[in-house]
Amino acid sequence: MHYFQFNIGDYASHTRHLTVIEDLAYRRLLDLYYLQERPLNSGLTSVARQINMRDYEAEVKAVLEEFFELTDDGWANVRAEKEIAHYRAKVEQASRAGKASAERRSNGRSTDVQPTNNHKPITINHKKEDIDRFNIFWKQYPRKVAKPNALKAWNKIKPDEELLKKILAAINSQGLSGREIQFVPHPASWLNAERWNDEINSAPANDWLSQRIVK
Repeated sequence: MHYFQFNIGDYASHTRHLTVIEDLAYRRLLDLYYLQERPLNSGLTSVARQINMRDYEAEVKAVLEEFFELTDDGWANVRAEKEIAHYRAKVEQASRAGKASAERRSNGRSTDVQPTNNHKPITINHKKEDIDRFNIFWKQYPRKVAKPNALKAWNKIKPDEELLKKILAAINSQGLSGREIQFVPHPASWLNAERWNDEINSAPANDWLSQRIVK
């Protein structure tokens, strides 16, 4: 661990009786303990050397005996062991969360569009019969503008043979070919509005109003 929680009030209340040298020894012992994340060496001389207090083995020994417990693994500190366990649990939790996030990203990428052998994305082509029917419509519809929009509208409808016949018949019965071109709706608009279902105007063909109504 490169850092640990330090409660100043709690530390002061438990160490007011220590001399300056003993206080220094305790702080250095704690730093070493957290840095190694394990009990300190059981050898007094070795421990004093590790914290660079060779000339103060008596003070180091007094601190160890008061605040640490000599175990089979070395000098252990109960409070430090709890902090280290808590730290390791957080690291493990963060590691699991990172692995789970990476797995979700990997699974997400696996469902993306897969490239073909020539590395071009797979696209779904419109059926040939749909295109053929659109071409028949396009050939008969008098106002040939915005063809991509018209094709898009056509593909939303996907007329079968029967509906194609109805559409073609409506173009004729509504007299679209006989109108001035500016009064003929755009093909996409006509298709999107399903204008083939419009009622036929019964007014005489030579009625000038019937030729100029914008549908």
